[in-house]
Amino acid sequence: MSERILVIGAGIAGLCAALALGPTGRSVTLLERDGAPPSGDADEAFQAWSRRGVGHLRQSHAFLARLGKIIKTEHPRLREALLDFGVRELGFEGMLSPAQRRAYRPSPVDAEFTILTSRRTTLELVIRRYVEQLPGVTIRSDAMVRSLIAAKDPRGVLVVRGVRVEADGGAEELTADAVIDAGGKNGAGIEQLIEAGAPIRQESETAGILYFTRHYRLKPGASEPQRDGNPPFGGDLGYLKFGVFPGDNRCFSITMCVPEIEYELRKAIVRPRVWDQMVENLPGLAVWTRPDGAEAVSKVFGMGDLLGRWRDLVADGAPAVLGFFAVGDTLVRTNPLYGRGCSLAAVEAYALRDALDETADPGARLIAYHARLLREIRPYYLAMRRQDRGAIRRAEHALTPGYRPGRRARILRSFVEDGIGPATRLDTDLLRQAMRGFHMLEHPDAWIRRPKNLVRILRYWARGKTRNAEAYPPKAGPGREAMMRALGLAHEADIILLAERRRQAARARLAA
Repeated sequence: MSERILVIGAGIAGLCAALALGPTGRSVTLLERDGAPPSGDADEAFQAWSRRGVGHLRQSHAFLARLGKIIKTEHPRLREALLDFGVRELGFEGMLSPAQRRAYRPSPVDAEFTILTSRRTTLELVIRRYVEQLPGVTIRSDAMVRSLIAAKDPRGVLVVRGVRVEADGGAEELTADAVIDAGGKNGAGIEQLIEAGAPIRQESETAGILYFTRHYRLKPGASEPQRDGNPPFGGDLGYLKFGVFPGDNRCFSITMCVPEIEYELRKAIVRPRVWDQMVENLPGLAVWTRPDGAEAVSKVFGMGDLLGRWRDLVADGAPAVLGFFAVGDTLVRTNPLYGRGCSLAAVEAYALRDALDETADPGARLIAYHARLLREIRPYYLAMRRQDRGAIRRAEHALTPGYRPGRRARILRSFVEDGIGPATRLDTDLLRQAMRGFHMLEHPDAWIRRPKNLVRILRYWARGKTRNAEAYPPKAGPGREAMMRALGLAHEADIILLAERRRQAARARLAA
């Protein structure tokens, strides 16, 4: 008899679990709290699909090369279905600077760095329809998992044997050989296990930003702006990060990320008038939204409560629970700014498949899965957490009157902005290597640790700004004070609030 697997959630993470486990001959049932998607096309899905369990459903999404490679290798028919439905493939050429584009010579390896991008509703709709056709896979909609069925074995270890589900107006208990929690950031399974005594350890800290997205459609006869890097379609202004995400069926989205401490801006940005004024003041966005080129087709969608979180289901080398696994945001959460959430979920799902295939012993399975997570996922989590911490510090410094960074900070910033930046915008081979880390095809820091690459970066750094002038992109937008004035917002208010926060923190330290 084949193994019975219950998956909590049929979002991207749950669907990735089905893609990984469906072809293995196991019986896989996905339990989804929300209703089934509409039966129509991509536009109907975007307008009508209600997904209470996916708060980021209408935020910008993209699949990095690691996930695209999994789909292309494991499920080539799914890739064809995605492209047939309007999902876009963006190649390596679009990542080149103008200087690199002039001398570009394609290499076979460039095909590895392809991004799949579209509206999230389109991605999820097509994958779900594909998964529903896999032998042994069932998706049950409107099936709310209320709790896990778990009890301690003679050694005192919690063993999960199924779930309690509310569906079709009634309650039922479903048992399985393994339960996979793909319920996302709001899933309650792990919290239930912790309350029941499972020694699950977790670390969590804020990503320091809030996310805002609005969708647009090109007007008849209009085309996308040229991708020549002038003006840049994305940028980091310290007080604001922004980017354009080409989508399916002549749609695209604009996402802006605001630091948590930018209180005035984050309150105002959801107002259409303020949003439009911000777009007009960012040249790389204004060329996409010119009146004769595109029109907005949605409100501004906000998303907060953004965390970096890591959970360990193995404690001191021993399983914290048996018969239970997790993938996606339930297990590891990262700042969506880096675009790795879906790819992380897919890598986790296939790592879990390999662990389940390796052994039938429940404890050994979890230990094997955990080892793969530490090797395949942990380096990216740590790299993104490090970047979040740096961005939070920079946002605070921007609100600190008269702030001047120390010598070490100035050197590190110069190394990044005047060394790494020009090197990867002038040297195409270095860009290729950096993209391997960005796309999760190797350790995120592997490329810069190679002595030959470091020497090349140092050479560009030593050349100075004048000789590297063509490597610097045009200014992405105005400074904070100029933008706040253009929007009619009080730029001093956040400085006062930050100062008060620091005074409160100082008083708290003294009291302790």
